[in-house]
Amino acid sequence: MCAKVKKYHAHDTSHISYESLLEGNKQFVAETLDEDPDYFHKLASGQKPPILWIGCADSRVPANQITNTNPGEIFVHRNIANVVVHSDMNMLSVLDYAVNVLEVKHVIVTGHYGCGGVIAAMSNKQFGLIDNWLRHIKDVYRIHAKELDAITDDKERVDRLVECNVIEGVYNLCKTSIVQNAWKHEHNLSIHGWVYDLGTGFIKDLKVSASNDSHLGGVFKFE
Repeated sequence: MCAKVKKYHAHDTSHISYESLLEGNKQFVAETLDEDPDYFHKLASGQKPPILWIGCADSRVPANQITNTNPGEIFVHRNIANVVVHSDMNMLSVLDYAVNVLEVKHVIVTGHYGCGGVIAAMSNKQFGLIDNWLRHIKDVYRIHAKELDAITDDKERVDRLVECNVIEGVYNLCKTSIVQNAWKHEHNLSIHGWVYDLGTGFIKDLKVSASNDSHLGGVFKFE
């Protein structure tokens, strides 16, 4: 059973209410049981997803829907601007569980063009508490400043920072002891970076995959 796409315009939320969510759940259950009477029984028996998705919290980037997968097939962690940093215990806990308990085969950092968090990080405005989170993206800009400052078109510069943020996220995952220990114990684990295009619906593979620590600087490698 694949996810069904609601027939509403992307920006039309007038049909959404608290009550409509509960009614929608009833409709979902009824339609699902019509297609497979044992679906929920099988779903409740456990999960063994091969994929961990680390994505943006943006409501327009639902992991299962844009990859045409079902519940139980992707383990998902989301935050503002799909940031991956070593100090985020939430992300690290999800990563540890996904790698060491679920034994996922792939971890995919997925950003998206037009990301509000990235756009905000490129400005000099104060937004409140989130400024501390956006600082991580500003650090990504600092690392890639020479390339980014040379881009004169504002949209192209934002798009490239979105990509750089994903690339740094992949690299940061590889620097964790969780991923390095998995590789050390010959766990078949690969890390990838993608960007989703809201305007076309297509995913861009950034070709920054890693399945060992050969690309890491020596200072980041654990014994």
